[in-house]
Amino acid sequence: MSVYDCQEPTERTTGLDEAVHALGRGALVVLPTDTVYGIAAEAFDARAVAGLLAAKGRGRQMPPPVLVGTVETLDGLATEVPAVVRDLVGKFWPGPLTVICLAQPSLAWDLGDTDGTVALRMPADQTTLALLRRTGPLAVSSANLSGQPSAHTAAQAVAYFGDKVAVYLDAGRTGGGTASTIVDATGERLTILREGALSRAELAAVAPELAEEPESSPDGVAAPDGGTVVVSDPGGATAGGVTADDATADDATADDATGGGATPGGGTAAAGEGDRAR
Repeated sequence: MSVYDCQEPTERTTGLDEAVHALGRGALVVLPTDTVYGIAAEAFDARAVAGLLAAKGRGRQMPPPVLVGTVETLDGLATEVPAVVRDLVGKFWPGPLTVICLAQPSLAWDLGDTDGTVALRMPADQTTLALLRRTGPLAVSSANLSGQPSAHTAAQAVAYFGDKVAVYLDAGRTGGGTASTIVDATGERLTILREGALSRAELAAVAPELAEEPESSPDGVAAPDGGTVVVSDPGGATAGGVTADDATADDATADDATGGGATPGGGTAAAGEGDRAR
């Protein structure tokens, strides 16, 4: 286990190099985001992703979101992306916006029980963006044990994971603290699953269809096709089995849910613990 002070230029360079090597061999890395710290694994390494879930104490029914280093990566990971989603990410990426899209069916990855969806975010943190541009997409969940508060410092993440994580990139206290806003783009119309750092009004300025909240059902807010998003805790959300806790992490970062998978456009999404890398 190594901790690198990314506020010092030389140590930041060394830390990034070591993080790239660690991820490449299937190990875990803790990284900063604009919301909270996230715990990361190589997105296309199924064993590494399973290790991430195990470290957090969660199962396949709560898969992590994916952080990307460029807007262009959206088309490599998602399919049938609506034009309005492109407008949203053009405005709010990098930043605290997680979008849930249909995943490219040809991708050779296993994030867990995603029901064919993927939650994507581009965080506004220069250290993590530098890492993502070297590694490609990373599966990232908030750096905390399931059910515990998200880590806002590298020291808090070390307390959670210790030597289960190979490299900690310490960039000081995260500047956000509020989870990313999660938008589900897998139904006939966009739906806000969690209103976080970005308000409905801010999103509606780009996507007018988000100006009005869908009519609520008895158990929660309406899902795109009449299902429900059951809100049990304001921290996170899942859709299509994808836990929108970005951390990164938030988050991506989102930004974690505490139970149950979901089917976008028709299932149930449980909103739970923290930001999924977030």
